[in-house]
Amino acid sequence: MPEKTPRPRPRSSRQLSTIHPDAAGLDVGSTFHVVAVPSDRDDQPVRTFRTFTGDLHHLAEWLQQVGITTVAMESTGVYWIPVFEILEACGFEVLLVNARHVKNVPGRKTDVNDAQWLQQLHQYGLLRGSFRPREGVVRLRAYLRHRERLVDDAASHIQRMQKALMQMNVQLHHVVSDITGLTGLRIIRAIVSGNHTPEALAAFRDIRCHASEATIREALIGNYRPEHVFALRHALEFYDVLQTKIGECDVEIEAVLKMLNDARPAPTDPLPSVRHAKARNEPRFEARPALYTLLGADLTQIHGFGPYTVLRLVGECGDDMRKWPTDKHFTSWLSLAPGNKISGGHLLSSKTRRSANRAAALLRIAAVNVGRTETALGAFYRRLAARIGKAKAVTATARKLAVLFYRALRFGLAYVDPGVSHYEARYRQRVIHNLRRRARDFGFSLVADTAPSVGVS
Repeated sequence: MPEKTPRPRPRSSRQLSTIHPDAAGLDVGSTFHVVAVPSDRDDQPVRTFRTFTGDLHHLAEWLQQVGITTVAMESTGVYWIPVFEILEACGFEVLLVNARHVKNVPGRKTDVNDAQWLQQLHQYGLLRGSFRPREGVVRLRAYLRHRERLVDDAASHIQRMQKALMQMNVQLHHVVSDITGLTGLRIIRAIVSGNHTPEALAAFRDIRCHASEATIREALIGNYRPEHVFALRHALEFYDVLQTKIGECDVEIEAVLKMLNDARPAPTDPLPSVRHAKARNEPRFEARPALYTLLGADLTQIHGFGPYTVLRLVGECGDDMRKWPTDKHFTSWLSLAPGNKISGGHLLSSKTRRSANRAAALLRIAAVNVGRTETALGAFYRRLAARIGKAKAVTATARKLAVLFYRALRFGLAYVDPGVSHYEARYRQRVIHNLRRRARDFGFSLVADTAPSVGVS
């Protein structure tokens, strides 16, 4: 018998409802921007504006004249930042959307089509804006990111100093743990100033240095060729300049924190005692009191979180966790939650999405550090690392740290480490419960062995 042809389903005549009638779409470019508004607002609903500041103000004036209240644009490089800030300052609601989420339908692609497509999607409420913290936190984030770039540049010049020393066969990095420490910089500055006598250079040893003066003297016997000393001097000068600029960044960061705390009352509870020593490359001012006032909690009590880590997390995520309804939304934004792909009722993949989120990178670094501690989080990391590998253990531990960060800021929950023994006891109870359930499913009962174990010789 011939197969029956399936009857086509009637298409729904219901159209998309307009959510934002006063919406505009903006296609961002390096030399000009294309803006599209509803066709009934102007005789020329699609216009092009140059990226000069005066043209951007003309763009805002035209949008106000045609009654636009909200604008959607793609996050294209850094070209979106000036127009975003100007439109936001003029009172528009600006949505910065991910270009992957607004990919146009197949066919001809032009700037005009992109702007009209953005306007249409935004008009029907099909776009979600990317996260952007409030104004003060945006300033804090900009200073912190700039500081990180300066720290990276300083690290490259430390490598150049070490290379110049190795070319002179000066084994300074083998006898001191850090060539930019007190002993190392004293010796390097003396070498640059023309002092190449090993005995005189070894006399700059700090009393806290583990290597003896005799060992340092042997390591400083080298071939001090002029071209290598010249390269060492330049690397040292660049390093000193960058350290000065990092100090200027710290002044600005401290001022922004003070500005953010001006309207906040001081917490009634005293600041808890410091839990660990200050690490390298941290700001030169005390950030814990300012963060305690800003957040209302001392997040450095969470293992893996130092003051600088908390400061950078606040710069990337803000101080208001109400942007995310639950901690699951927060971890999904960080790309630390499983990205399930299901088709036909089958789970095809549950890998986490690849992301360049700076906050997620900070949490992963904290997860690696907390894995070395004798804490419940450290025991969790080590158990997962032995079972499924270190990479997945880092992701899982970073997710736990993200949940603790979210709940501490959103609900004011205080973190108390239960300890390794408590975690191991709970894990043992969970394993026994699962064994009893599986034995009961197969018709058996699990009985504890109370007899003492006897060794076999």
